[in-house]
Amino acid sequence: MTKPEIHENLYINREISWLQFNARVLQEASDETVPLIERLRFAGIFSNNLDEFFKVRYATVKRIVEAGKGGKNELGGIRAKELLEIITQIVIEQQTESLSILDSVHERLEEENIYIINETKINAFQHDFIKRYFIRKVSPALVTIILNDLVVLPNLKDSAAYLAVRMVMKNDERQFALIEIPKTINRFVELPNEGDKSYIIMIDDLIRYCLKDIFNIFDYETISAHMIKITRDAELDFESDLSKSFIEKVSDSVKHRKIGEPVRFVYDKTIHHETLDYLMSKMGIDDTDSIIPGGRYHNRRDYMSFPSLGRTDLLYPKIEALPIKGLSLESSIFNAIDKKDYLLYAPYQTFSYIVKFLREAALDPAVKTIKITIYRLAEISHIASSLINAAINGKTVTVSIELRARFDEQANIDYAQQMEDEGVNLIFGVQGLKVHSKMCVIEREENKKIRRYGFISTGNFNESTAKIYTDYTLLTSNQRILKDVNKIFSFFETNYKIFTYKHLITSPHYTKKALFKLIDNEIKNVKNGKEGYIRLKMNSISSYTMVDKLYEASNAGVKIQMIVRGICCLIPGVKGMSENIEVISVVDKFLEHSRLYIFGNNGDPKVYISSADWMTRNIDNRVEVSCPIYDEAIKQEIIDTYNICWSDNVKARLINTETENEYRINNNEKVRSQFATYNYYLNKLNS
Repeated sequence: MTKPEIHENLYINREISWLQFNARVLQEASDETVPLIERLRFAGIFSNNLDEFFKVRYATVKRIVEAGKGGKNELGGIRAKELLEIITQIVIEQQTESLSILDSVHERLEEENIYIINETKINAFQHDFIKRYFIRKVSPALVTIILNDLVVLPNLKDSAAYLAVRMVMKNDERQFALIEIPKTINRFVELPNEGDKSYIIMIDDLIRYCLKDIFNIFDYETISAHMIKITRDAELDFESDLSKSFIEKVSDSVKHRKIGEPVRFVYDKTIHHETLDYLMSKMGIDDTDSIIPGGRYHNRRDYMSFPSLGRTDLLYPKIEALPIKGLSLESSIFNAIDKKDYLLYAPYQTFSYIVKFLREAALDPAVKTIKITIYRLAEISHIASSLINAAINGKTVTVSIELRARFDEQANIDYAQQMEDEGVNLIFGVQGLKVHSKMCVIEREENKKIRRYGFISTGNFNESTAKIYTDYTLLTSNQRILKDVNKIFSFFETNYKIFTYKHLITSPHYTKKALFKLIDNEIKNVKNGKEGYIRLKMNSISSYTMVDKLYEASNAGVKIQMIVRGICCLIPGVKGMSENIEVISVVDKFLEHSRLYIFGNNGDPKVYISSADWMTRNIDNRVEVSCPIYDEAIKQEIIDTYNICWSDNVKARLINTETENEYRINNNEKVRSQFATYNYYLNKLNS
């Protein structure tokens, strides 16, 4: 596979680093120790990630090219046009590898008596089932577009899959058509079992099998159908119309995304050249665009929903999210956190405590106000319903909801409108900044005084992702911290005023300065002959400013350990630049999503949980919050879980310039950190 592009021996290009992360996801699909159906689902995650990469990052680089700019400085030393070519080369390699992996997994499934068949392998018994299924479910949902030279091709939907149909007529003319694969029907159709054998056919092949039924009015000699897909630029462009509300502007922009500029055209490499030439001509696509030959099937993201077929032996064992010692879902959360802070680490511990806390607040007569930030909500959100319930009960509820949360804009718009209808006060962020912080403060009247309770998290308040994303949430009644949280909500409403915070580290005004001060303290300790170390866990690091600061610390002798799931522009382990920096990436059953900073502080560690990665956008262009951990037991708990993750030698990959996602292998006892973390909390519960 193509190696990361490194320029001026300082940084790895951001886009290339991201593709290397997605290669780690693909490794999970190829890993024979991963259960078979889970391997298919990782192949789906890989494909879904790639779609989003083209919609956002590739589209951004393409805009730079079309604007006539080189983009060299912004892109880590690579010219934009050159970068597009490198990306395309890497993606073609990865796509080829993913197809090979899928073929291998399909073969293994057959060993388990699970057969994914195509239209050429249908027997008589299956024929009757498929015909009935097509007539009842598929045919009414199909959109079929007959193409000719006189009709303008309709805009193809972003990331929708189409079958490009070519008919050779009896008069030797050609007739082309497009069939949109319906998203309202499960991509994988389970056919009747035969004995102990399970059969699945993809909806694409089911449609191919029924082409005669669709095109029976045409007098053709031969007919064929090959898949194509368009990916469009997903950047939101906002109108300046002052008569429109912010919700209307975002909503209109989301709709406009559907007809954004194409940034990738993927096609079945076995498609007839006549069909390909005709479609490219009709769509105005030429060889300068990202044209990627692929396999028979596209939209492989649908593998994320591959049916389990009742085969629990081919899935990861389900774990039961654990309770938190000292907290109960059957008694008051307020009473519990009034006495001490608690840490919730999802998905190892149940997210239900957050929902319970908000439901309790909605009903408690003593609660006067609730303020919360929302970035991504679950499709069916108990968080939102609890906030609406609180407003109906006369609480003053303020929600800062980020309508520009990438690819969740419409869901957030829908919930915003529901909440607004029920009397919730909505704040749509701050002009020029996304609100990415995860926090809530609740004011409760006690003995004629106001006392605050709340929580601060590294992840979204989303019941669905809380089952698969690792995130810390601090539940606290620490009045000093919550006073700072309250100030941030004041900033939302009067953002011309810059507030000062005594405890929280906030973007965009203070994060860089505060982190530099913490790093400088470690440098100072080392120079004074004391121990100095930094331990970081985050999704991505791409800010060259922050990378340079870590290089400075490394050169001073500060020992730096980093767990970075995704983009890592920093190059570790280079003598004279980063020899004291080690970086690993853990990709496993759960998505590593928590952000965590630990600074040695001469034996009295400073620990922060944060919503911010070390990317320019998080430091300079978003509202982010990093929260100090003052409770010594929780501080130790976070350090313990960090150390478990750092000890991983099963699912940890080394990030460096010499290898490509090589697994960390050593002679230590095997540690698979996500499973070890669950056992850590299980033991803690039983101690």
